[in-house]
Amino acid sequence: MSTSIFGGAFHQIARPQGFPTRDHFAHTTFAIPEPAPGTALVENLYLSVDPYHRGRMDGRENGFTLHAPLEGRAVGRVLASRDAGLEEGDLVFHREGWRTHALVTAGVGGARRIRTYDGVPVHAHLGILGGTGLTAYAALTRVARLQAGEDLYVSSAAGGVGTAAGRIARLLGARRIIGSAGSADKVRHLTEAAGFDAAFHYHDGPVGELLAEAAPDGIDVYVDNVGGDHLEGAIEALREHGRIAWVGAISSYHDEHPPAAPHNLFEVVHKSLRIEGVLVSNHTNLQEELEDFLVPHLRSGQFASETTFVQGFEHTVDAFLGMLRGANTGKTLVDLTGSRSSLGS
Repeated sequence: MSTSIFGGAFHQIARPQGFPTRDHFAHTTFAIPEPAPGTALVENLYLSVDPYHRGRMDGRENGFTLHAPLEGRAVGRVLASRDAGLEEGDLVFHREGWRTHALVTAGVGGARRIRTYDGVPVHAHLGILGGTGLTAYAALTRVARLQAGEDLYVSSAAGGVGTAAGRIARLLGARRIIGSAGSADKVRHLTEAAGFDAAFHYHDGPVGELLAEAAPDGIDVYVDNVGGDHLEGAIEALREHGRIAWVGAISSYHDEHPPAAPHNLFEVVHKSLRIEGVLVSNHTNLQEELEDFLVPHLRSGQFASETTFVQGFEHTVDAFLGMLRGANTGKTLVDLTGSRSSLGS
């Protein structure tokens, strides 16, 4: 491949103090390389922007390196390969995102071929069949061990993991599913389109009081995407032997000094509650199980994969910042398929 053909990448160039801005990123170009032995060249089709990116921008353990292409989940097509595990034309999932093209290697921790299914779009492998859906599935089935007939509360319920958790919980036989979200429109979406039994706008009052109104008899399981006062309210609402699957803490991602622990944390002891963190990288062994479970429902139309698309690689940072502000419903993806991703020759 001629090195006169160029691709694009986004670098982080500064550490944010508080909410990140476009000034923390730079768009760069690079000559698209030929694959070296043992690698394959992939043209990305869809990029994922995720809340965890914000935590890694601070430069702590596993933080992003400045002035280097950002890491992120991506789905792409192999253009050329010198890796025995990948062939030209393969569709692959990999983590060399936030760029138009990437050199990848097959194997553990590298690129993997994705299984394609009639009636299921390829971008689902970054959403409901990807890290987003896998997080929700692991949280419910392995961490919280949700049982049929139990009641569930999900915070940030209109986001990618939140909507996935609600829909998967319904398939698992949950009795009542309650969600919280940051706007009246999202609350309506949860109850009118996403299958939640009740929902509330968390700016309308103390979260604990709002949750008590939505779930007056309490809850059995809480999938926590927010932390802070949402966690405190859930601890109050949980019945004895309730479980908390802690996925994220978006309420404190931009705070230099995160809030103190919930004042009622000792209720974990009084009620014999269990709290366990959910790190999706610890549950990659569930990938095939997730697909076997969800694909029939996706094909039948009984299960909707909710996605907000941002068109064009040049808008990757806008997609990320919008996701952090809650501009999305469901999973946020950057769609690179609408135009040529090479930038010139």
